[in-house]
Amino acid sequence: MTENIHNVNLSEEMKESFLDYAMSVIVARALPDVRDGLKPVHRRILYGMSELGVLPDKPHKKSARIVGEVMGKFHPHGDSAIYESMVRMAQPFSYRQMLVDGHGNFGSIDGDGAAAMRYTEARMSKIALEMLRDIKKDTVPFIDNYDGSEKEPEVLPARFPNLLVNGTTGIAVGMATNIPPHNLGEVIDAIHLLMEKPECTVADLMEVLPGPDFPTGGLVMGKSGIRKAYETGRGSIILRARTEIETKASGKEMIVVTELPYMVNKAKLVERMAQLAREKKIDGITSIRDESSREGMRIVIEIRKDTSASVVLNNLYKMTNLQTSFGFNMLAIENGIPKILNLKQILVDYLDHQESVIRRRTEFDKKKAEARAHILEGLRIALDHIDAIIELIRNSSSDEEAKQALISDYSLTEIQAQAILDMRLRRLTGLERAKIEKEYEELLVLIADLKDILAHRERILHIIEDELRDIQRRFDDPRRTELLVGEVLSLEDEDLIEQEDIVITLTNNGYIKRLANTEFRTQRRGGRGVQGMSMHQDDDMQTILTCSTHDLLLFFTNKGKVFKAKGYEIPEYSRNAKGIPVINLLGLEEEESIQSIIKVDLENPKQELFFVTKNGLVKRTAFAAFANIRSNGLKAIQLKDEDELIQVMVTSGSDQIMIATHEGYSINFMEEDVRSMGRTAAGVRGIRLREGDFVIGATTVSPEAQILVVTENGYGKRTEVSAYPVKKRGGKGVKTLQKTERTGGLVALCTVTDTDDVLVMTNRGVMIRFAVDTISTIGRVAQGVRIIRLEEGTTVSTVDIIEHAEDEEENTEVEENTIEE
Repeated sequence: MTENIHNVNLSEEMKESFLDYAMSVIVARALPDVRDGLKPVHRRILYGMSELGVLPDKPHKKSARIVGEVMGKFHPHGDSAIYESMVRMAQPFSYRQMLVDGHGNFGSIDGDGAAAMRYTEARMSKIALEMLRDIKKDTVPFIDNYDGSEKEPEVLPARFPNLLVNGTTGIAVGMATNIPPHNLGEVIDAIHLLMEKPECTVADLMEVLPGPDFPTGGLVMGKSGIRKAYETGRGSIILRARTEIETKASGKEMIVVTELPYMVNKAKLVERMAQLAREKKIDGITSIRDESSREGMRIVIEIRKDTSASVVLNNLYKMTNLQTSFGFNMLAIENGIPKILNLKQILVDYLDHQESVIRRRTEFDKKKAEARAHILEGLRIALDHIDAIIELIRNSSSDEEAKQALISDYSLTEIQAQAILDMRLRRLTGLERAKIEKEYEELLVLIADLKDILAHRERILHIIEDELRDIQRRFDDPRRTELLVGEVLSLEDEDLIEQEDIVITLTNNGYIKRLANTEFRTQRRGGRGVQGMSMHQDDDMQTILTCSTHDLLLFFTNKGKVFKAKGYEIPEYSRNAKGIPVINLLGLEEEESIQSIIKVDLENPKQELFFVTKNGLVKRTAFAAFANIRSNGLKAIQLKDEDELIQVMVTSGSDQIMIATHEGYSINFMEEDVRSMGRTAAGVRGIRLREGDFVIGATTVSPEAQILVVTENGYGKRTEVSAYPVKKRGGKGVKTLQKTERTGGLVALCTVTDTDDVLVMTNRGVMIRFAVDTISTIGRVAQGVRIIRLEEGTTVSTVDIIEHAEDEEENTEVEENTIEE
């Protein structure tokens, strides 16, 4: 026994064994052949069905019978794997051109599995015959099956380019493939272009083959991902469902989904949308119904009347599989080696395969014709000497003696002599002799034609073209997937979003929304304003910001963290709607709230961010420190105990800064007094607060501008900047407003010019917009004039400065109430 024991290196043995296993999975199980686009299991299913006679013109057979045939003869793996592969080939939502005609329950787009194989029946589809056409004519090489008892094809003739038409997906060891389906007619057009212009580029091919065509339809957003995938073999595209927004008689809108992205489970999609609606992560959905039927798919999403269906739809794209990505990885077996191939290489390999098929078929037909002509030549000789040959046969003692005599006396071959001996007497008639002569002459013409085909490649290409055109004529159908023009790669692509001025509002309870700037007409100061937001009784307005849908917004929290979003990512609501909880948009922690929202100029990377805290600390940090903000936020400032971040401003690094407090004090200093610090620094003292006072805000100022201050009871005033002396940071500041019980404390500090408009919002959501030049310019310590008439229990919450509007509307409810010191 000791002579059978061999010492081996464990590391080398593991390496060799794993490589053998990996290559077996790669070549023999998981990856398709570039020539016929089939994995071994699919190839064996089709060949097994062909051998079993389960053809399109024959009755369906039990799936269990087919699976047993394939498993017993060709595929020595589990029956469930074979059946699942056959089921997929019969699903209209999986294959662009189904290769199996299924009878019974073969699953659904809702993710329902097929019935057990004992209950379903199947047969080959009509187009599947084209995958095996002429296989009996030695068009492809055959190899031994797993036990050597049968022969199976190494590859199918594949008379149409199945790899691209039906696509494929598979995971091997260390590699994977993912090729999307395409339109049959477009792929054939691309092959014809390649035959006409072998030097054509991928861009040329894309003129006739613009992109994938998924069986479930849908939309492909832009072509740059397609182009990259076709040129390199790798790329990614964005798929969207086909949707329409319909308006009911009541005025309510509803979103109707009629097509889904490829491989999306409809039932899970509907469940996910319902979950988001229940959890208020997408606000405004009142009901979701699946009205799909035999006539087609129809998912109806009803939208609340005060909500924009477009906004809901954009959120559904972002948070559900109504929008997905498809990653191209065009990996296939080429000459026994897995390779990533571009579009042209796949088409070239397929065309080379078809040339081989046509050559082998032509050679087979030529040999068959030559063998028949050879026999007919012997029969012609026999007919010319029929009497002598009959006498020779009659005088022979055995078949073998007669055969040898014919061979020696008439210079015949053994095959010809045997054919003469097998000839029936009726072939001696004149009519039969004429038929032999005619058949012989036709065979000579056929043989010459077949030899000419083999000698001229252009004739082979012409045959391929004619046969592909025939398949195209019989099986082509219109494109289902729409390819949208424009490089729309993701929801963050601003080409999708119209650029417009908007107003962002945020309440103390954390409800955020955006509105069109045009929602607020200009009034005269002192008016009552218009309702800008529906408010809860225990909620107050906190922040109002004017920006563009394309502006980058940074959200700073009271705990010193920062989040980012684009203007269009804030859901749009009507003027009276309360909005959506900001926690649904940003990953806020418990007791964390948005304290400051700023818009950033992306074209000015040298800008600075200036931080102001409630306790009067300030910090200056380069914007570059916030270039990479994670989805769960980023630490922006180190806060001390019982302090909060109040405001963040965009500055140049050399601006003049003014900070104001609730008790009506302010300090004016140069930004250079605060050195630039790191992102997590705590900052330095900006203003020394009096007892019980706290910072309410800050602004940058310039000599030609004016300072606008607004109190909580609706009073405001403009003051020249020159009235505020520039001091060093850290002082107690000077009085900027005479606070009284009538005016209330200071709530806002802004820099304005005569061409600005002021947008004021109360804690109950009432907004008023008026021109700055309607506010009197008065002294630094004056109380100011009434700028908004407040109802009892209402206070001013926030103020923002926006571009002046020309269409001012007269408002008679104006109260001039200037109170000078």
